[in-house]
Amino acid sequence: MEEIKENKIKRAPIVVVMGHIDHGKSSLLEKIREDLVITKKEAGGITQHIGAYEIEKDGKKITFLDTPGHEAFFNIRKRGAKIADIGILVIDATEGVKEQTKEAYFAAKEANLLLIVALNKIDKPEAQPEIVKNQLAEIGLLVEDRGGDVPCVNVSAKTGQGIDTLLDLIFLLSEIKNLTTEIDVPAEGVVIETCLDARRGPVATLILEKGILRENKILGTSTTFGKIRSMEDFKGNKISEAFPSQPVVVLGFEECLAVGDRFKEYQTIEEAKENIKPININQLFTFKKNKTEEGKKVCNLILKADVIGSLEAISFILEKLPKEEVNLCVLKTGIGNVTIDDVKLANENKAKIFAFRVNIDSQAQQFLKMTKTQVKTFEVIYDLVEDLRREIEKILIPEVKKIELGTIKIIAIFKQSKNRQIVGGKIIEGEVERGCQVEILRENEKIGNGKIVSLQIEKKNIEKAQKGKEVGMLIESQDKINLDDILKVFKEEKRKKEVIF
Repeated sequence: MEEIKENKIKRAPIVVVMGHIDHGKSSLLEKIREDLVITKKEAGGITQHIGAYEIEKDGKKITFLDTPGHEAFFNIRKRGAKIADIGILVIDATEGVKEQTKEAYFAAKEANLLLIVALNKIDKPEAQPEIVKNQLAEIGLLVEDRGGDVPCVNVSAKTGQGIDTLLDLIFLLSEIKNLTTEIDVPAEGVVIETCLDARRGPVATLILEKGILRENKILGTSTTFGKIRSMEDFKGNKISEAFPSQPVVVLGFEECLAVGDRFKEYQTIEEAKENIKPININQLFTFKKNKTEEGKKVCNLILKADVIGSLEAISFILEKLPKEEVNLCVLKTGIGNVTIDDVKLANENKAKIFAFRVNIDSQAQQFLKMTKTQVKTFEVIYDLVEDLRREIEKILIPEVKKIELGTIKIIAIFKQSKNRQIVGGKIIEGEVERGCQVEILRENEKIGNGKIVSLQIEKKNIEKAQKGKEVGMLIESQDKINLDDILKVFKEEKRKKEVIF
């Protein structure tokens, strides 16, 4: 740690990687970690996932929040706190700006993060970085070569191209921001990961903002407290002290912590206990057990999670669910494993059970075999959100899109009956396909509808014909067609609606 004036020290920048789910965030982090953290000798020994890690380049460090979209980031935003200094907005240069790209940008802007745009997959021939920059400009993000102040770098998680430049940009921004903190004060920071280990008890990953963490210190959050009995770095190595910006795994808390909660150092256990403010699980989901509105589809859900903090994070994301057509009804939430009561409730209400970082009890597993109820388990919050999005899309009524194909002028009437008519026409625009729908126009006003049952040219059946051709048609319609009527030919496509969180 580098000393500077006024008893403060410089600290490493904390960086969160953001963007669309399939644009290579994890691959980029893996490449950075592969090149600068994990050696071949160490790789076999690293088994735990702790939510953050450090890299070192030219004697300087950066802390990355590991899982992009990690629930800590959502909870920290919800509480109005801030942990990251810099956001990297990763965009696939072959696909461009997506809805999640926009959401990530506006979230970074709201959090006052310094931003770097990383155009990934630049090694692919179909990459179009200039088009992506134009798309960013349309949402108000101007990169430096478009007259803005946001740095932009071309990278490839596959080849490593541009990664050194990206890291140098992070160091440059952290110098400009002059990241410093105090160490002669009680320790304070944020919880970024939490789990219950069967052997070691509650395990928490913390990022320290100020002070120095040491063994036997007493820490407290709004939900629990504890005395540090052991600390590890992100590689699982035992350490005796931790400094600001450093991710550290801590054992010794009485219960699992709430992800995104702040922790502080206290002098006594009694003092730490006084600051506990229990969370009411039943108040997390404002859409819990909502009455079904007429005309809306319903998705019944039961949520089980490892700790309250996880439920908070899930609640925060699901609050953003579009509610125009789907009523999301959370029948039950709870901490701990999926039980037989959960399965019975789901079976009675045709509900989905989503289990976040918890298991299924043996009795519940036996009952599941006798029902059609499914339990889906997740370890990453974005996987849960994506799966819920797909479940909701399944129950949405598909959008029907009208696709106009061509125009026919009626030049002959051969035979007409109650529901069917054989007519001749000339295609004056576009093309015509057998099986398509038609609108019948007379003197520019619609007088009816129909369907092309069969299509012929010179008495030979065909599937389609283009502009300029004269065709014979069997039209199925209750509306009588006259000479010089115009048929507007179209087809309808059902398209699955997308749900964007």
